[in-house]
Amino acid sequence: MEKLDLPESEWRKRLTPEQYHVLREAGTERAFAGALYDNKAQGTYRCAACGADLFASDTKYDSGSGWPSFTHPFAPGAVTEHEDVSHGMRRVEVRCAKCDGHLGHVFPDGPGPDGLRYCINSVSLDFKPQ
Repeated sequence: MEKLDLPESEWRKRLTPEQYHVLREAGTERAFAGALYDNKAQGTYRCAACGADLFASDTKYDSGSGWPSFTHPFAPGAVTEHEDVSHGMRRVEVRCAKCDGHLGHVFPDGPGPDGLRYCINSVSLDFKPQ
């Protein structure tokens, strides 16, 4: 996958302040507040910063966490995972593999064969209906 590396000034132009805070500063939106949290339409969830395909709607489920949750990424290599020890916790951060935008975290408490829950900020996603 070809990387998209832009200066922070360009990211500020392309993204809303809330998107910038989440995608570029590793922020988090409020639980149950995201526009895509309760979306049940069929389609593809893409990175709001660069448009890369990240998650398919058939992998989305209601985890009760307040954020869109998925069992696995759209394709191998769509996201990258990084150790996150911020806020006094040990977690695994999920980023877009193309633009390195912060998406959320992955936890080992999900359904499916891998038992993973990709807990993703709604504001970091765009939805393309099928």
